[in-house]
Amino acid sequence: MTRTADDMDKPGVTETRKGEHIRINLEEDVGAKGVTSGLDRYRLEHVALPELNLSEIDTSTVFLGHRLRAPLLVSCMTGGVQQGLEINRRLAKAAQSLGCAIGVGSQRAVIENPALVPLFQVRDVAPDVMLLANLGAVQLNYGYGVDECRRAVEMIGADALVLHLNPLQEALQPEGNTNFLGLLRKMEQVCRMIEMPVVVKEVGWGISASVARQLAEAGVAAIDVAGAGGTSWSEVERHRAPTSMLRRVSSTFAGWGIPTAESVRLVQSAVPELPVIASGGLRTGLDAAKAIALGADLAGFAAPLLKAAAESEEAAHELLSALIEELRISMFCTGAGNLPQLRGSYRPS
Repeated sequence: MTRTADDMDKPGVTETRKGEHIRINLEEDVGAKGVTSGLDRYRLEHVALPELNLSEIDTSTVFLGHRLRAPLLVSCMTGGVQQGLEINRRLAKAAQSLGCAIGVGSQRAVIENPALVPLFQVRDVAPDVMLLANLGAVQLNYGYGVDECRRAVEMIGADALVLHLNPLQEALQPEGNTNFLGLLRKMEQVCRMIEMPVVVKEVGWGISASVARQLAEAGVAAIDVAGAGGTSWSEVERHRAPTSMLRRVSSTFAGWGIPTAESVRLVQSAVPELPVIASGGLRTGLDAAKAIALGADLAGFAAPLLKAAAESEEAAHELLSALIEELRISMFCTGAGNLPQLRGSYRPS
């Protein structure tokens, strides 16, 4: 890997930023302003006579070759600092117990500082979960390549690699990496050469139909829309901003992005052959059911689980259990005995 001194953060800057992100997400109001996930615009059709036994509702699915007992993803959130490790291990234990998938936060810090590898490892407490590694796609324009992507997967024993897209967040960071020129070609090279599936996700502003088609042509295995309506990373960066001017600029974008429900429909329609993950503003198992009804294959949760895991392992397990139970009851009362039967069972609110 060849990187100039200007291309990378000074030692410790990435780790410091991760610690700040955890604190801000836990302590500040960083929800999107003026935009919702859009899931409130839809209702599932109530079936008073479902002709189903609740105990036999099947929430299982197969995603990228991995069988999950529930179609839930503990979204990529954190890592690289001690608190992040504790949170990830609590979430990984819950995912292992309940049969969900989980992703770690950006591994850029550990690529830059291999001594941080232990701060990302959860495989020992979650040997069977579908585990997703994670790097910022833009780093492919700052010296990263297939080798770094492969290392991110191998160092944690992951089953797939997430490349996240965050142009607005990078634009709002004083230290942001904002050269996205020619990035698609490099992402295509990673998809072609890495041995694991590549999932591309936004971080909270959604994926459009045109971008989805570009990603499909590049060879990605799945898309996580990570739409608007949940945590706004422009709001997170506003709380980090060192000047009043940057705080003003960040606040301007608090309502930016494609709402999650709209993004799911756009992506599913544009590239029906690709699995879709719905994340961004999901808060309940009913939200997950709506997202799946709209065309998603998995439902991703971040902020609620981050806060629960920061509290305790028990709180993380309890919340994830509740989300699955809410999904099951939603399916039961919609007359859907399995996830394929849930598809399309919605109407505008």
